[in-house]
Amino acid sequence: MTKRKTGGHPDLNVVNPNAAAIDIGSTMHMAAVNPDADAMPVRAFGTFTQDLHDLADWLRSSGVTSVAMESTGVYWIPAFEIQEAHGFEVILVNARYAKNVPGRKTDVSDAGWLRQLHSYGLLRGSFRPEAEMATLRAYMRQRERLTEYAAAHIQHMQKALMEMNLQLHHVFSDIAGATGMWIIRAIVDGERDPEVLAAFRDIRCHSSLDTIKAALVGNDREEHVFALHNHWNFTISIKSKSKRATAGWRPQLGR
Repeated sequence: MTKRKTGGHPDLNVVNPNAAAIDIGSTMHMAAVNPDADAMPVRAFGTFTQDLHDLADWLRSSGVTSVAMESTGVYWIPAFEIQEAHGFEVILVNARYAKNVPGRKTDVSDAGWLRQLHSYGLLRGSFRPEAEMATLRAYMRQRERLTEYAAAHIQHMQKALMEMNLQLHHVFSDIAGATGMWIIRAIVDGERDPEVLAAFRDIRCHSSLDTIKAALVGNDREEHVFALHNHWNFTISIKSKSKRATAGWRPQLGR
């Protein structure tokens, strides 16, 4: 491979002459292309969707085939997906590694430096799964977050029950199980009779009816019932969303 002049780095080979780079920001992206391809090789673009399409058009007109960008927060995701949809090879780079490479001149912008490194083949892209796998991963992460939210609301329900002196956590291994949730639902619907509430006991529950009835005699102050009602609603809503998180997703087989 022949060596080219590389702007102060004569010993480096240009392996990606059509490389570009995008310095990702929250309200503005700075993009850089080869200085030989455009009179203004570094330009600023907004972050609106049309701005990202305009960025892709400019990169295309500058002969770009490969784009490097920093994985900054979640701001990179729309830029990555839109540039990829326009047919560019896009690699995602950890900003810490890119900026710690020695030899940078002080007057080179972040985007310009990133482009130089990419043109030399010095950037290693982070792992980015295929589109189908990325979709599944997004669903699974959302489901995981919903499960965490539900766990927090279950803890708040238990706190409200303890404040009402309803000792369900002593008679059930899990107040979010079938028996516990039926009883809590009846309580938030206005039922207070321990015998009626205990009748919701699941056949698999180890605690006796008498024990459950004793635990269901409490101090049902209005503010505690209000808190229990809110957290029960949130828990039911979150559990329902969690079940639907992956229900509609099906992999495309045979591809």
